[in-house]
Amino acid sequence: CEVRVMLHPSLKEFHPVVAQWFIKTFGAPTPPQAEGWPRIAAGENVLLLAPTGSGKTLAAFLKVIDGLYQEMEQEESSAGGGVKILYVSPLKALNNDINRNLELPLQGIRE
Repeated sequence: CEVRVMLHPSLKEFHPVVAQWFIKTFGAPTPPQAEGWPRIAAGENVLLLAPTGSGKTLAAFLKVIDGLYQEMEQEESSAGGGVKILYVSPLKALNNDINRNLELPLQGIRE
């Protein structure tokens, strides 16, 4: 018996593997994620202002990870393809935290 999960509208444009990983891991997007992803997907410049712990890192990066996953799957990814995302971090410690926080989705999506 297959169980189908209703996707939040902001996850509908994600690759099914990425969306399923997110739902399994977090359940539902936070407001910054739900509002940010459609704009990021549309190629808009996005500035997210939200409290600590509100999911800003995944709001900023998951759509990019999704795009890279889809490129890899379609074998269209090429070395030297240019900048995919620019994330400005005011502190080295914050940058290190973000790096650690991105390991979870990268490992989870690969599984």
